[in-house]
Amino acid sequence: MQKVSLAALARIELELAVRAPSGRSARTVFGGYEHQLRQTLMALRAGESLSEHENPGEATLHVLEGRVLLRAGETSWNGSADDLMTIPDGLHSVDALRTA
Repeated sequence: MQKVSLAALARIELELAVRAPSGRSARTVFGGYEHQLRQTLMALRAGESLSEHENPGEATLHVLEGRVLLRAGETSWNGSADDLMTIPDGLHSVDALRTA
């Protein structure tokens, strides 16, 4: 059994993202290549993006702080703190609109 505070981990990763040249930081919370389920906490500095990429399979985006814009083709969805968004099949991107 492993217990993790996502709020505390988000604060740490956001501090790292703010200082990183890429404007992002990530840490795998659970899983990896030896598991079917993989949960990764990612922090993006406001104004940064994850460029368009494929969906790795069933996936969700849980917004812990700030606001994001999830895009797939011509469709987009806004996400705010505490929102859980289903990642659409196919190509998608994420923009960090606000970090806190």
